[in-house]
Amino acid sequence: MSADSATKTLNFNVGVLGHVDSGKTSLARALSSTASTAAFDKNPQSRERGITLDLGFSSFTVDLPDHLRDDSGGQKQYERLQFTLVDCPGHASLIRTIIGGAQIIDLMMLVVDVVKGVQTQTAECLLIGELTCPRMVVVLNKTDLLPPNKRQSAIEKMTKRLHKTLENTRFKECLVIAVAAKPGGPEAPDTEEPHGVPELIELLKKQTYLPQRDPGGDLLMAVDHCFSIRGQGTVMTGTILQGSLAVNDTVEIPALKVTKKIKSVQMFRKPVTGAMQGDRVGVCVTQFDPKLLERGVVCTPGSLRTLYAAVISVRKIGYFKGSLATRAKFHITVGHETVMARVAFFGLPPVGASETIPPPSEPCSLETPFTFDREYFYQDEYVTGQGEASSAPDPEQWALLEFERPVTCPSLCLVIGSKLDTDIHANACRLAFQGYLLQGFEDKGYAETALPRLRIYKTKHKEGQVERVTDDYTVIGRNLFKKETNLQLFVGLKVKLSTGETGVIEGGFGQSGKFKIRIQEGLCPETKQMLSSTSKKKGKGGSKGAPANEEEPKTDSQPIIIHLHFKRYVFDPHKKMVQS
Repeated sequence: MSADSATKTLNFNVGVLGHVDSGKTSLARALSSTASTAAFDKNPQSRERGITLDLGFSSFTVDLPDHLRDDSGGQKQYERLQFTLVDCPGHASLIRTIIGGAQIIDLMMLVVDVVKGVQTQTAECLLIGELTCPRMVVVLNKTDLLPPNKRQSAIEKMTKRLHKTLENTRFKECLVIAVAAKPGGPEAPDTEEPHGVPELIELLKKQTYLPQRDPGGDLLMAVDHCFSIRGQGTVMTGTILQGSLAVNDTVEIPALKVTKKIKSVQMFRKPVTGAMQGDRVGVCVTQFDPKLLERGVVCTPGSLRTLYAAVISVRKIGYFKGSLATRAKFHITVGHETVMARVAFFGLPPVGASETIPPPSEPCSLETPFTFDREYFYQDEYVTGQGEASSAPDPEQWALLEFERPVTCPSLCLVIGSKLDTDIHANACRLAFQGYLLQGFEDKGYAETALPRLRIYKTKHKEGQVERVTDDYTVIGRNLFKKETNLQLFVGLKVKLSTGETGVIEGGFGQSGKFKIRIQEGLCPETKQMLSSTSKKKGKGGSKGAPANEEEPKTDSQPIIIHLHFKRYVFDPHKKMVQS
């Protein structure tokens, strides 16, 4: 096959996801003819257990189905269809590997053990699929374990159950097919033919479409394997997530802060001159130690940013049962890294804000783009939709992520937050929220240099009482501040009396935290009446030792309340109080 014919092959990435031991690897092996280098578990730990630990890749090529042939009368775009099977690990603890693999997947193949049905990880795989992939096929595996006389009815029953599980997801009409990838189990001799695999290949062919591939923009390649070839250099195999590459291009390995020149490129063991988004390639560069980069990304020099913190759009994942609290820590998967981060949620200011929410299928078309020019409201936690039946969409909101160590990622990438320290065996979804990276902070000192631009505020409300009136335009208040409060900070702030007048705090009065309020418009007669219907007698209402002529409020009259409302910006270094 010439270099040119390699480019006439359409590469279609099928993610093989499923619960641990559901038989994904055997299924990939049964489907596959050419195993690419990373394929089928190189990991010794995995061999012993028969479980995939890294993203194995393998492929097989078929004739291009009719619906993909270019009918535009121009030259034929593709001649063959190559399925690249991305076998994603099933261990729950390796969920971060799956998320890494899921960004390049055109079709999901969810493998379910026909005997066990949907298990915890199956549900998590479904979620990752919902976030990253438009189509899915469900494969019921291990049908050889069902007694022949009950096989058909058991398959039908499980198919019904799966359709029920999927009816509220974006895969509600998805096709279900039954196979036995490795009859007799992993130990059985290879002479046993798999059942249902040719039918599955036909089904996969019907599900293919021309994926949106764009050679433009910066290169970003996810490397899943790295090894050296004597006399050649170091080969990195992986999938191009965006952009394109060609022989003689210079690429950067951001994790190692080095740039390298591409010597040669292969696609499934055939040399090619270049490759683009969606292609699965091996790239040979001059000497560097492959041990330094087992997995990671390669990119156009300078195109990735290393971030210490970020602002993301955020949406809670429905199946997550825990709360999403500000200041809590989550595992954040961004680009190809998973790192702990502290999260702070914020939203649009209450009153009158438009609360139109884009449908989840268009995660980038946010109604209200994030900007530093707008004010935002601080939230103690993520706010869910408050409808009658609480099926209302969640209001639009964002989060500030502060990473425990810097992460390298492209600018507008998917972000997934999870609680990976939850017990693996607890039947609970650990994916908590998803969003898109909107703004990154590359400065290590971002807390001083960048965060003050982020205008997130908290509202504060304090209450005190009017103690007495000194003249028509002045009252003395108490109980609004503690004795030790620096009243100078509050001078000039507006207050409102429960009787309706507004005034301004003029300053302290005495040493006990009392203060003077100037009422510009003057007190209403009714208010003066309330304040002056005072008892002249010392007695129940009077305070001990007070001069008899000082006016004391009567015990039975309602005290007049002083309301002070202000807001404070969370990241303002001066902690100023602001009133609109």
